[in-house]
Amino acid sequence: MSTKTLTEELWAAIEPVYAEILAHPFLAGLTDGTLPREAFRHFVVQDSHYLRDYARALAVCAAKAPGEQDVRAFADDAVGALAAEQGMHAEFLTAFGGSAEEAAAEPVLPTTRAYTSYLLATVYGGSFAEALGAVLPCYWIYARVGEALLAQGSPDPLYAKWISTYGDEAFQSVVRRVLALTDRLGEELSAAERRKVVGHFVTTSRYEWMFWDAAWRGERWPV
Repeated sequence: MSTKTLTEELWAAIEPVYAEILAHPFLAGLTDGTLPREAFRHFVVQDSHYLRDYARALAVCAAKAPGEQDVRAFADDAVGALAAEQGMHAEFLTAFGGSAEEAAAEPVLPTTRAYTSYLLATVYGGSFAEALGAVLPCYWIYARVGEALLAQGSPDPLYAKWISTYGDEAFQSVVRRVLALTDRLGEELSAAERRKVVGHFVTTSRYEWMFWDAAWRGERWPV
């Protein structure tokens, strides 16, 4: 039996990935204000596509959750993911002179499609613990990134608003709740089950890096 809590084991497994995320020029551009607007727009459009499927993944987590309180919490988070897509993203898209309807008509690009396909396959096909491992990076990494970037701020009001969304206490408290559930669950898992959870967590953490990198590169379908 591992002497580490599950969250300790999970974070240790992605420390190199998280270091690469913090060092990525997309995030550096957010804090110093030099990120090209087109790269941020790419991110917002693809994030709108992503969050619709992420909300579905959270709804499946709610259906598989072991306790009534957890069912309600994940169902609320699913609604919150859709609200973020409809609210904050619509505001950003308006700033770019577009609309949420126009963004929805744009194609889901390769990294977004790969990430959401993996996410949905895992939550539908795996146990609740596996599903939790797959959805957790989107909570936890954004909380850690938001916290780190909030300390630096941004001279660009648009980027500062994005940073504040994930760095503020309301989002941080949601993440602490999910982490506490993860550790409670970890106490009941076999070594083999924990390995599965860690595997999914590492994979979707890598997709988080890829998601920012795709926006930075202006990824498109090659053919």
